[in-house]
Amino acid sequence: MGRPADPARRERTLARATDYVLAHGLAGLSLRPLAAALDTSPRMLLYDFGSKQELVAAVLAEARRRGAVRLAEHLPPRTGSVQERLHGIWAWISADERAPFVRLFFEVHADGLLHPETYPDQGKAITDWFDTLRATFRDVSTGPDDTVTPTLVMAVIRGLLFDLTATGDRRRTERALERFAELMSVSPGGIS
Repeated sequence: MGRPADPARRERTLARATDYVLAHGLAGLSLRPLAAALDTSPRMLLYDFGSKQELVAAVLAEARRRGAVRLAEHLPPRTGSVQERLHGIWAWISADERAPFVRLFFEVHADGLLHPETYPDQGKAITDWFDTLRATFRDVSTGPDDTVTPTLVMAVIRGLLFDLTATGDRRRTERALERFAELMSVSPGGIS
């Protein structure tokens, strides 16, 4: 009889594997060095996750979950102005301690363009934020089914994050965010 499943061990391994991937990225990820870093064996990783692809999918889902929880904890008050809310989100998401999440996000999306089969739920990384952003910017939204406002807000923030990550020019990216906030505030319905 085989060893019984240990969900607690799997969760601990997932947490540590996610920490490892956030620190080192996915490029060149191999089970043997990952297992060594986690004080386990490649065989146990496969036992717990089924395959390397399933392990990577679980790590990415965990990284997204952590990011969503942290953003929800740090969202600016919905009573502030559009500028205050955008600046609050930007300050949180562009902080140095979030850099590992940002790098992983862009690494996965770049690789996903070449290998979409590797990241079948990549679209969720785009749409997972819609409810939160729709609620945060409900005063400039077109209604409860609005997907345009969250798409636009996330596209601008991600574009500026990519720019900041690539150039390090925080002053210019923050000025661009300020300009976007002004445009969002132009009319009661925001940009439609």
